[in-house]
Amino acid sequence: MDGTVLVADDDRTIRTVLTQALTRAGCKVHATGSLGQLMRWVDEGRGDLVVTDVMMPDGNGLDLVPSIARTRPGLPVIVISAQNTIVTAIRATEAAVFDYLPKPFDLPELMARVRAGLARQPRRETAPAPATTAAPAAAAAAAARSDDPASMLIGHAPVMQALFRTVARVVNTDLAVIVAGEPGTGRSTLAQALHSLGDRRDGPLVRITAGDPADTLAARLDAARGGTLVLEDPAGWDPAAQARIAGLIEAAEAGPDRAHAPRLVATTGPDPEADAAEGRLRPDLYYRLAGLVLTAPPLRARLDDLPALAQVSLERAASPAPQLSNGALDALRAHPFPGNLRELDNILRRLALTATGATIEAPEVAVALAGPAQPRGGDARGAANGRLADTVEQHLQRYFDMHGDQLPPPGLYDRIMREVERPLIQIALDACSGNQLRCADLLGINRNTLRKKVSDLNIEVARRRRVM
Repeated sequence: MDGTVLVADDDRTIRTVLTQALTRAGCKVHATGSLGQLMRWVDEGRGDLVVTDVMMPDGNGLDLVPSIARTRPGLPVIVISAQNTIVTAIRATEAAVFDYLPKPFDLPELMARVRAGLARQPRRETAPAPATTAAPAAAAAAAARSDDPASMLIGHAPVMQALFRTVARVVNTDLAVIVAGEPGTGRSTLAQALHSLGDRRDGPLVRITAGDPADTLAARLDAARGGTLVLEDPAGWDPAAQARIAGLIEAAEAGPDRAHAPRLVATTGPDPEADAAEGRLRPDLYYRLAGLVLTAPPLRARLDDLPALAQVSLERAASPAPQLSNGALDALRAHPFPGNLRELDNILRRLALTATGATIEAPEVAVALAGPAQPRGGDARGAANGRLADTVEQHLQRYFDMHGDQLPPPGLYDRIMREVERPLIQIALDACSGNQLRCADLLGINRNTLRKKVSDLNIEVARRRRVM
């Protein structure tokens, strides 16, 4: 390689490693731990390429990019950052940096990016408008809050960085997007980020689910004008609702007010194309939504991100947040996490509340993965009651997790009551050797009520002598 590279990073080790590697490759290097010094070199006309960190003692490297572009149009800037968030990727794209790499980066990969930057043709000499950096900065500040959904869109894993890069390219377009993935992978969070981090952030965000009546769809689409309309799992809607929304979308996009038509974002299962091919999702609706398909990866595909994700969940659950030991992290990595991020968040919130010290150890994780913590102390009867409540809670949580970002079908209370009532009556009858009078007394209900429930629930009653 031939050229002069300006390196700005507050980590002396990184400056040393980059200086040695670039020098061996044939480059001249000026390295500094200050953005002020970096900008002085740029003003003096030094350097053919810039490599800068984001968070520096005297400022933010991304905030400096527009100044570099105005002073030296066409000077390639490569941003490296330990802030592996979707907001950083979007800000890097909107600042028109030449490239962006998350830390820790692969040195050969960075060297390849530097080589490409030094060899490329100069870009157009245009200075970014001030608003270009102001809006992303506001979005970044919002996303930094722990209660903001975008705060969970973090990840160093290659699959997440690829996702962030794609989102950064389309976030400020009107392209319809399908966010596909398994339940619990953060599909709804990503859908919201497409709205809240894009040009439509000041407009309305309206969601439509399977539970919304078909006769309200027109009103909800109208309410989303100028903003974003999110269709939650349209493959789970009845065919009439799918046909209705497809027609309404077509009318909105072809009508006189089409300039204010909402951006369309849909969340689906892992394979929306198969849903369309097999008739679960109307093909005409699918092709209206599938301008681009983004796939939210399952947690098992991004285990390198687990420590950062875990820390976010712990900090949201407790202050001060406990830490995870290396053994605890290993125990989490070994778990399959069928519920993905939602399951991880539930487990860590529980661990944060039940932790006995500042550090969570592997045995505590093992207990949490096996189920909710058991009550301590009290008599055997109290412990049994505690275990029953915990088991029911765990069952119900898994039932909700199975539905991902959607709610279970209506009628949940009666359905759960029936599921609990049948085994309760069956076991009580068995304990009473089929004697319904004794069973009714045991349950605290009258005999006629018991008989009706036995009939309604199709419970077989067998009178037999108990073997003691």
